[in-house]
Amino acid sequence: MSETSLVQEFTKGLWEEIPPFRLVLGLCPTLAVTKSVETGIGMGLALTFVLVCSNILVSALRKIIPSKVRIACFIVIIATFVVVVELSMQAFAYPLFLKLGIFIPLIVVNCIVLGRAEAFASKNGVGASIADGLGMGLGFTISLSVLGSIREIFGAGMWYGKEVFGASFQPFTFMVEAPGAFVCLGLLLAIMNLAGKK
Repeated sequence: MSETSLVQEFTKGLWEEIPPFRLVLGLCPTLAVTKSVETGIGMGLALTFVLVCSNILVSALRKIIPSKVRIACFIVIIATFVVVVELSMQAFAYPLFLKLGIFIPLIVVNCIVLGRAEAFASKNGVGASIADGLGMGLGFTISLSVLGSIREIFGAGMWYGKEVFGASFQPFTFMVEAPGAFVCLGLLLAIMNLAGKK
């Protein structure tokens, strides 16, 4: 595959097919873990690792895996890397692991990871699959970071644990609640649609 094609596969996940905003995939963790930018980045990087590694293995084994059991095989591959992420976070980033909770093991059934394995990695070479996984994963991480930043800044008056507005600021606590996640996501989707039309 040419260098231009690899760049296209990588960059599509950063804008044209950015998972939560263009493909509208992975919304459960997008809404649940974005109370702060820290949890958004943590979840995004965990998913990126699983996505890239599973794409590599699915692509490498695509001609060996029988088509009748491909989905089951993909899930086993994805689950293996999720366990690696989960144990690594418990060992090296335990406070973040506690904040993300059940959403780390749930990466196994995240439609972004399984969707990329089925729609892309199982049909393309390892190089293209790495570019696809990295682009989609980083696009997801950026999305969660932006959403988490907005919610943390307006909902808590903080950004990455540091005070933004000063002591007199009255936080708009609605933003760090579940309904605030839906409203913020809806507004960002609207902005992305308007930007896409232009």
